[in-house]
Amino acid sequence: MTQEYILVSVAWPYANADIHQGNVTGSYLPADIYARFHRLKGNHVLMVSGSDGHGTPVTVKAEELGQTVEETFTYYHHRFLELFQKLGLTYDLFTHTDTETHFQVSQDIFLSLLENGYIYKKITPQMYSPASDKFLPDRYVEGTCPNCGYTRARGDQCDNCNTLFESAAELINPYSKLDNSALELRDTEHFFIDLPKIAADGLSAWIHDDKEHWRPQVINFARNFIDRGLIGRAITRDMAWGIPVPVEGYEHKVLYVWFEAVIGYLSASIEWAKNTGQPEAWRHWWQNENARALYFIGKDNIPFHAIIWPA
Repeated sequence: MTQEYILVSVAWPYANADIHQGNVTGSYLPADIYARFHRLKGNHVLMVSGSDGHGTPVTVKAEELGQTVEETFTYYHHRFLELFQKLGLTYDLFTHTDTETHFQVSQDIFLSLLENGYIYKKITPQMYSPASDKFLPDRYVEGTCPNCGYTRARGDQCDNCNTLFESAAELINPYSKLDNSALELRDTEHFFIDLPKIAADGLSAWIHDDKEHWRPQVINFARNFIDRGLIGRAITRDMAWGIPVPVEGYEHKVLYVWFEAVIGYLSASIEWAKNTGQPEAWRHWWQNENARALYFIGKDNIPFHAIIWPA
């Protein structure tokens, strides 16, 4: 029997709160069962994940606790490790996004997209807090969804209808999540990923190709998303915490967490290979057309895994 290479990619929890039962039963336990099953069959399994240490959920929590972001991130990362050890989950590597490898891989992918014409710069109005005297990242902004009317939609996505927003300015009556203060629009320049161009260059055809191994909900969502027409999406933010944009003059901005977090599956695989003393071993799962990749995620992560990551 031919042995298969199977990549088990498990959702990355934000390092801002303890993991709850739904996380375990929805993603982590099924992934572990699947990995164990294929190891018993003699297949080559690589199961990776890690703590998502960047992004506003972590910075918001740190501010609530009166801690530095590093303190909050480190505390919850170790809590996750302790829990997974108690549960007996068999990760080959559970890492985090604040590693040298992840920084390098994320910046390399950004530069590759930029050099190949899939990233462009654009000045857009962004939410600015006069009370805090700073631009607010999307997750610091809440308001009413213009699509479904949900009154607590985030600045980047409505969790009620899964609508993605190019800007938090699309929300109706936006306000600061920090202090409920009113916000105003000010211009700022960011880098955008050219999703329409990527769709035309192959993503659309790939999504509409045979995807019977995908769950029906994921297939339908991805195809509907493509068919409605994609728009360019900002992949940088005005923040101090995160991976710096690797372009001269823009180092004060960071990569958007959902652009770099999904890259974590690749960077974690590379990190695992380095740790085992076989630095090229990750290629068996990532550059092997016969390898299989499984993603164990929550439904709110579908847009980023079915559209952004393949792009």
